[in-house]
Amino acid sequence: MPSLAPPRLILGSGSAYRKELLARLRLPFEVVVPDIDESPLPAETPPQTALRLAQAKASAIASRVGPALIIGSDQVATLDGLQIGKPGTHERALAQLQIMRGREVVFHTALCLLDSRPAAPMPLQIENIQTTVLFRDLSDAELDAYLRIEQPYDCAGSAKNEGLGIALIASIISTDPSALTGLPLIALTSMLRNTGQAFFQS
Repeated sequence: MPSLAPPRLILGSGSAYRKELLARLRLPFEVVVPDIDESPLPAETPPQTALRLAQAKASAIASRVGPALIIGSDQVATLDGLQIGKPGTHERALAQLQIMRGREVVFHTALCLLDSRPAAPMPLQIENIQTTVLFRDLSDAELDAYLRIEQPYDCAGSAKNEGLGIALIASIISTDPSALTGLPLIALTSMLRNTGQAFFQS
């Protein structure tokens, strides 16, 4: 009998960082950008926000693409339990880095794998990966210079750890090193294996 075709794999994100991470797994995938409101809800904790939005992104795409494996992910950065959003401008990014220097920032990276195929054995898998980042105590001049070089204004926490932003960081504690960049690959490969996905074939 002919083997069944593998299911479509869809990344529900317009993030170039997540696209680059998923490409490391060497699986064919498509990108579909969800259109949802990412504002936190009143009294919602940062992990709750991240988990809700990751699932909402995958669910929004499922209604458009039919049977597929759909990846949704969302990240919320927190300092003293309060959410730190994407700065958007140089001034806000500098203010973020000034507040965070010499301190620990916790990043909650939620991952959802939605299997929209009929009779899927595990239709929904979801997990939050927590990463604790200690930022170096750098001067205003160093922080300003970094921002002008890398311009990470679309990143929560105002630093690209996969680029020059790693020089702002003293330590990273996480069970999944790719989570900080936006897509926890260790968790994702486990979820994909649960659906029958193979990674190494001769």
